[in-house]
Amino acid sequence: MTAGPTSAARPRNRRQLIIEAAGRAFSDVGYHAASMEKIAAGVGITAAALYRHFPNKYALFAECADVMADRLVAALAEVPPDGDLAEVLASVTRVSVAHRASGGVYRWEARYLDDEDRPRLRAKFAQVVGRVDEAVRAGRPLPDGRLRAVAALGVIGSIAMHHTSIAQRRCEELLLASALRVATSDPFTARDSARPVELPALPVPRTRRAEILAAAVPLFARDGFAHVTNGQIAEAVGLAPSALYRHYPGKVDILVAACLQAAGLLAQGAERSLREVTGPRAAVGALAATYVAYSFEHTALNSVAEAELPGLPADLRRSLVVAQREHIAVWEQQLRLVRPELDPRQARVLVHAGFGAVVEAGRELRWRDTPAHRDAVTALVVSALGV
Repeated sequence: MTAGPTSAARPRNRRQLIIEAAGRAFSDVGYHAASMEKIAAGVGITAAALYRHFPNKYALFAECADVMADRLVAALAEVPPDGDLAEVLASVTRVSVAHRASGGVYRWEARYLDDEDRPRLRAKFAQVVGRVDEAVRAGRPLPDGRLRAVAALGVIGSIAMHHTSIAQRRCEELLLASALRVATSDPFTARDSARPVELPALPVPRTRRAEILAAAVPLFARDGFAHVTNGQIAEAVGLAPSALYRHYPGKVDILVAACLQAAGLLAQGAERSLREVTGPRAAVGALAATYVAYSFEHTALNSVAEAELPGLPADLRRSLVVAQREHIAVWEQQLRLVRPELDPRQARVLVHAGFGAVVEAGRELRWRDTPAHRDAVTALVVSALGV
């Protein structure tokens, strides 16, 4: 006798499936734009079923952040105590590439953790950085080992910040080689002979609209776009909240203006950097120096543009994504002239790896803008690219 149809059995790893789907959603569109309904749909369950596992979106987000950190800690724990630098970085690379779709949680979105959860996550990542730092110093005992360690981790973590399609094994090989170059470089003795970078200046806010934008950017950078109110922005420029609407239809339009300003500054800087350079190698160096200068001079603006862009509605994000791709294409073209063995996808992965090195090295240096810091971070980018 044949049994009648029954409902599908609940998978035993449903909680893990939820965490994976949530990590992808948070990384893809940001914490606030990711809804419990969308996450549930990614698992093939209802939102009500999702709430049986997690009481709210914050609890789910906090666990996603913990899981990513735990994976890295666990991977490093499997490396023998006497494991060399390549083994240590390879373990981090394997985990990061395997979970690239959810890895963006820790880089920008972890700032949404509350004061109780944030120290726990920081402690876990401190373990990761500490282990990599030990391996870096053992491989090349220089006083700047921690800077090289965090920059190498930035190279590896960059895979979570873009969607370039590339085979997993090839991606691991590229990132590991790039991270090893960064970890074994000597950035504070490297000096670029290029002219000092002169970026386009931010326009002086001579209109009320420009004043609002200038006041909003540091607020968005400090607290996150979703947590900043129109009242806070208005207060910063001495307006009533209702007066903002005479200049911007809504808060999201201020954010779009900030992202456009960032894209414009970077595009102008890149164009200016390529004037009068002789050859693609010099062009790559000039692009690296310009991106580093931009990151140090416009840290708040850059962090807002990078962190908040994924959460913008698709119609508002489109032109910004095009500008982003055009900028990457400039780097890709010059890099492939220097390294013709790279195909376009491989070149894009390495360009993003260079950006990742800037972010983590800049954070380690607390974005203190000095010529020595700029030179050191530029040298790390060039090492990441393999130029």
